[in-house]
Amino acid sequence: MDFSAALPTFIITLREGVEAALVVGIVLACLKKAQAEELNQWVYSGVVGGIIASALVGILFSWGIQAVNTTYPDYAPVIKPLMEAVFGVIAIALLSWMLVWMTSQAKSLKAEIEGNVTSAIKQGNSAGWGVFGLIFMAVLREGFETVVFIIAKFQLTFFPVIGAIGGLLGAVAIGFLLFKWGVKINIRRFFQVMGVFLLLIVAGLVVGALRHFDQTATALAQMNPPLDTWCIYYDHLAKDPSCILGPIAWNTSKILPDNQFPGLLLKTLFGYRDKLYLVQAVAYLGFLFTIGSIYFNSLGAATTVITKPELKQ
Repeated sequence: MDFSAALPTFIITLREGVEAALVVGIVLACLKKAQAEELNQWVYSGVVGGIIASALVGILFSWGIQAVNTTYPDYAPVIKPLMEAVFGVIAIALLSWMLVWMTSQAKSLKAEIEGNVTSAIKQGNSAGWGVFGLIFMAVLREGFETVVFIIAKFQLTFFPVIGAIGGLLGAVAIGFLLFKWGVKINIRRFFQVMGVFLLLIVAGLVVGALRHFDQTATALAQMNPPLDTWCIYYDHLAKDPSCILGPIAWNTSKILPDNQFPGLLLKTLFGYRDKLYLVQAVAYLGFLFTIGSIYFNSLGAATTVITKPELKQ
């Protein structure tokens, strides 16, 4: 039983869930300040609606993948790695954008949400729908990013679901600590730590996505020879040849295999591979340098520590 598969989804869902919880808490605080607490039910409805919509997105994606495999069974060796690679690229783009955007926008997040709530309240009879839409989209955005991450790793098993549920419960608990019981939590520090974890997780997705593209090219080459037609690089004498990833950059299979603990944990969480090819190594380091530099540079602009007393101002 591979419980390690639950860890990445736990971290992703916890971080995404806390973002959504901040939006919900700020909106509830704004409604209380505006003496419009009768709209609270629309907030809770938006949360439930966003969670259900996120689950439906995951189900639809899963059905779509199964339908494609059923329709084109002869191309199953190509379809599975190709879809893993495509969803991997989507997840990398979404999570990288969210990591940088959330950090750079943290300082103005509260004012922006308050402005949206004020505009919704002024809509009169349709104020409830305005609040619902604000919360629904916030929860759906975070949920969609989590769903794409799970599908990118093809973790359509029970354990990633456990991790997602655990992360969601953790986010709810942090939300209550902040906005219900007034516990002061340094949200900026929380997002900094989680941001580093997320950066390493997404870097692991880069390694995995490239491997899936390589598997796709290899499958196409085997179905439509010769290999040189599809493979940019192929060493016939290599023990573990790649099609487009170049030669092996390192091999730690005898020291830290990725199919045994703790290598299995590192593989599931951070994309560790005991056999890493040159293109993967360059892309991994390039991603960490570029996105990491942007992320750490943006930390200086995010100076807001959100606590319940601050929201009462």
